[in-house]
Amino acid sequence: MSDARLPNKLHAETRLVHDGILRSQFGETSEAMFLTQGHVYDSAEQCENRFLGKNDGFIYARFSNPTVQMFEQRMAALEGAEAARATASGMAAVTAAVMGLVRAGDHVVAARALFGSCRYVVEEHLPRYGVESTLVDGLDLAAWKAAIRPNTKVFFLESPSNPTLDVIDIRAVAALAKSVGAALVVDNVFATPLWQKPLELGADCVVYSATKHIDGQGRCLGGAILASAEFIEKNVHTLLRQTGPAMSPFNAWVLLKALETLPLRVRRQTETASAIADWLATQARVRNLRFPGRKDHPQAELIARQMLGPSSLIAFEVGTSKADAFRFLNALRIIRISNNLGDAKSLAVHPATTTHQRFTPEQRADMGVGEALVRLSVGLEHPDDLIADIAQALKA
Repeated sequence: MSDARLPNKLHAETRLVHDGILRSQFGETSEAMFLTQGHVYDSAEQCENRFLGKNDGFIYARFSNPTVQMFEQRMAALEGAEAARATASGMAAVTAAVMGLVRAGDHVVAARALFGSCRYVVEEHLPRYGVESTLVDGLDLAAWKAAIRPNTKVFFLESPSNPTLDVIDIRAVAALAKSVGAALVVDNVFATPLWQKPLELGADCVVYSATKHIDGQGRCLGGAILASAEFIEKNVHTLLRQTGPAMSPFNAWVLLKALETLPLRVRRQTETASAIADWLATQARVRNLRFPGRKDHPQAELIARQMLGPSSLIAFEVGTSKADAFRFLNALRIIRISNNLGDAKSLAVHPATTTHQRFTPEQRADMGVGEALVRLSVGLEHPDDLIADIAQALKA
């Protein structure tokens, strides 16, 4: 819960320092790390009432934990959500959010431009349990509409998408979902909670890999599911409690401390990404540049309406082949090769052989993941140093 002395209306920067603090009897300044898997009770009656939900308090770390609860409440305050649940990883958040909404015989419609693991959940995992799925061009509202069936229960999308940075009209897709009684789940990782607010645009649920910008320093895994209190209670709470993808208290504590600096880091990263994208646009060896902060982005008009700022990610092609992309990546000196993103360190990856390697060449082409495509996650280094590093690597 928030400190009762805090004003109701606060900026995100203030909320990310103060919201959700649960202090012990020692009155600590920094949030405490409660490394306990269980809790004791004053009486058998209190224990019974806590399990019945009649008595507030903690039971077991798979259900809840004081440090994890602080992280959840701070994330909810940042997102503008009524409730949040933390998970062990971003993929645990995606899987739980989607699976909590469906039963055997239901149908899911998803944008085809997805992170490889997200697409696995929709395309291969759900059908094992009798849940059908259809993949569509997320940019085409008519395609979403045409895919709807009487048993459609969930729409799922990433925006901006991984790795091509396509931006989908969340408000339009949300309205379509509501018109048929389906729920819209949005993976908002690339935009971060600062630059896009899917719940305000009509989404029913937002999911994050907290491993990315929220931690931002490559230390731990984590995920978050955010929605209305009713949505969480009805679709997510029991599933998480009974199946156990719980966030560890240690990871929750790391993520809590990271949230304090999230605005500083993300603003610096996006400013640097903007400078790099503008420079890349002048380079003859660079093709098909995608950055949500540039006017030449195919969805620039939508981005101006939907997003509060650009991403820290840039997508571009180097030459025309995998060999060209590999020569570029291997020549980088400051920017390191890694499939993570949102880190303080700038990281680059070749999606076709990593995050999307399990797909056929035809499937990758359908998603816009070409053999020469490179995804760059911009960190906190000085922009001049990063541009110089990219420039010397392009000469390779």
